[in-house]
Amino acid sequence: MNASQAVGHAHAVLLVEDNPDTRDALQALLTAHGYRVVCAIDGAEALTLARRDPRPCIIVLDLMMPRVDGYEFRRAQFADPAIRDIPVVAASGIHDLARRARELGVTHYLQKPLDMDELFSMIERQCACRSRP
Repeated sequence: MNASQAVGHAHAVLLVEDNPDTRDALQALLTAHGYRVVCAIDGAEALTLARRDPRPCIIVLDLMMPRVDGYEFRRAQFADPAIRDIPVVAASGIHDLARRARELGVTHYLQKPLDMDELFSMIERQCACRSRP
């Protein structure tokens, strides 16, 4: 049992990933660990889903996607007071991810292939921070 199950709260994760195999695998792993997962195939869909209740505790965001990529998503997220404070974990295979994450105002990032233990830890910390009064 993880911390979210122990306190009766399922962490809500918005997973934004255009690769269906990666998206399905991550969704299955996160769900198996007790997270409530909502998936988006690109930034446009993610913006719609982020604005719905219940709002996600955290967004796991691929940066390189067709239509609306992670960069455009972040610009729109910052412009919207309803979702601007939702923490984001950038997840990408690009070689200069640390620099790009800083440019996007993302403090948490993971290089693909993802270290799932590190991702679980980030989700737990971010959701705990957001639930404090």
